[in-house]
Amino acid sequence: MSAGPDPAVPADGPTGPTPARTTFANLQPVTETAPSTSSTPSHISTLEHPYTLSFDIGGTGLKANVLDAQGALVADRVRVPTTYPMPPKHLVERLKELSKKLPEADRVSAGFPGMVRRGKILSAPHFITKKGPGSDVDLKLEEAWSHFHLAHELKKAIGKPARVANDADVQGLAVAGTTGFEVVITLGTGFGTAFFMDGRLLPHFEFSHIEFRKGESFNEQIGELTRKKIGDKRWNKRVQRMIAYLDAMTFFDHLYIGGGNAPRINRRDLGDVLERITVVPNTAGILGGIKLWDESHVGVRSVDETAAP
Repeated sequence: MSAGPDPAVPADGPTGPTPARTTFANLQPVTETAPSTSSTPSHISTLEHPYTLSFDIGGTGLKANVLDAQGALVADRVRVPTTYPMPPKHLVERLKELSKKLPEADRVSAGFPGMVRRGKILSAPHFITKKGPGSDVDLKLEEAWSHFHLAHELKKAIGKPARVANDADVQGLAVAGTTGFEVVITLGTGFGTAFFMDGRLLPHFEFSHIEFRKGESFNEQIGELTRKKIGDKRWNKRVQRMIAYLDAMTFFDHLYIGGGNAPRINRRDLGDVLERITVVPNTAGILGGIKLWDESHVGVRSVDETAAP
C-alpha cells in the first residue's frame, strides 16, 4: 500500500552492500543508497519531452515530481502531509495544488494505495477512514471512493492525460528487471505487492487483504500501526514469515522491498533468501511514473483511453 514514513536508507546492510540493479538505462543504479533527488538538474537544456508529472499518494504523505522522457528528475520533489478525512474530490484538489509547484508536464501518473483498475478506484483502505489508518470506517467515504474514476478526474483538474495504478505497481515499474518472475513489496503505512514476469507488470492482486496469521491480514499484521505497537524485533519476525510465504507461493526469482519501513528489516536474519532480495529507495514511487506509460503493461490504460477508437 502506501510508502509511509521516509526514514533514511542505510548505505550498507549488516551483510554488506546490495548489488546494484538498474531502473532505467540512463538512471543511477538502485542500491540501498538512494540517488539524490533534492537538486534541480544542472543541464536543464538536455531534458527531453514528454514530461511526466508523477504522484506518489501515501497514507502519511502526498509526493510529486516531474520526470523527463528518459526518467531524469526535472525539479525538486514536493510533499505535503496526508490529512483526514480524505474524500475523493479533496484528494484531487490537493494533487492539483501540488502540481502548481512543479514545471508543466505533458501527462500525469499516480500511484494509489488501493485496488485500481483502468484508472478507477476499487478499494481505498486508508481514505475511507474518518481519521486515518486504524480509525473507524466512514460509510459515506466508502461509497464515494467506490469506482471513483481518479484518472479521469486528474485529467480534468490538471488538463493532461492521466493514468493511475496501485502504488506498489508503480514502485515496481521503477525497479523490476527484464528476466524471470519478480515480486515487489512495499512496507509503509500498509503492505503492498506487485508481480512482474520478464519485466511486464501483471494485473494487480490486492494481496495485502489476504489472511496471513491469527485471523488478520498482511496489512494488519505488518503495517505501520502494528510495527509501532509491537516494536521492530517482533515486526521483523513477521516480515521474515511473510517473505517465506511469498517465496513458497511464487518461487520468485527476485524480491524487491521498498516503502518507508524497508530499511528497518534485519538483513542478518533473512538467511539464504537474502541473495534474491534488493532493498530499494523510497524514490521509486515517483520514478515508476514514467513507465506507467509503457504500453506493454496490462490494465493500466484508463477507461477513457480504452473507450477511444
